[in-house]
Amino acid sequence: MYICVQQHMNMRLKNITAYFILILLFFGFSGKVNAQIIKGEAILGMNLSQVDGDEVYGFKKVGANVGAGVMVPFGKRGRWDASFEALFTQKGSNQKQQFYDSTLIVCTGDSTIVTGQYKLVLNYVEIPVLVMFTDKEFISFGAGFSWARLVGVKEYEHGELVETTTLNSGVYNKNDFSILADFRIRVYKSLKFNLRYQYSLTKIRTRDFLDLNCNTNTRDQYNNVISFRLIWVFNEAQSRKNFTNTPGQ
Repeated sequence: MYICVQQHMNMRLKNITAYFILILLFFGFSGKVNAQIIKGEAILGMNLSQVDGDEVYGFKKVGANVGAGVMVPFGKRGRWDASFEALFTQKGSNQKQQFYDSTLIVCTGDSTIVTGQYKLVLNYVEIPVLVMFTDKEFISFGAGFSWARLVGVKEYEHGELVETTTLNSGVYNKNDFSILADFRIRVYKSLKFNLRYQYSLTKIRTRDFLDLNCNTNTRDQYNNVISFRLIWVFNEAQSRKNFTNTPGQ
């Protein structure tokens, strides 16, 4: 029953994302859009991430955020953009060794070494879709959704690789749907600094945590990510010129 509900939710989110893309395409191409107006983006940056629900706290996992994108202007003077990106992005969680101790698990009678060290590496191919607004050709704000597909995973507990956590083991959901907010400021000519925040709409994992007395605490987990990026925008000047010279804009 639970699996069916989860699959139904994922399907609904996929449909919402598809409708959102279609709406952006409609607005993007409803005006006089041509090859000179569409802007390209080269994206290079980093993520600071944590996984809410994993009992490790802080944006301590550093990962890559690289890719490319296109922006389709629409609206009066082209101040609005429909933005589409294709990214390789790394998320996860990280905690350094907190202690070193040999601990007895009461209910099993087993002794184990615990350090508090934890590391989770989640590699995704991600497709963010946003609506952006630019004010005075200097500051841009935006919001949207993204769909990410898990392409790699590594999990380490107490310094040891968790062999049962693999891409195809089913431990982590292969699809991650997120909501995001975006802020950009022009640094130099076509170079922009970008600050982005995103949070998972659906859980990426459900995990049972076992304490030393074998009491279970079940928690759902979600990606929580802050991104810092540099974006070089291609064809931006020509895009502004085209809108300036287009009658009725």
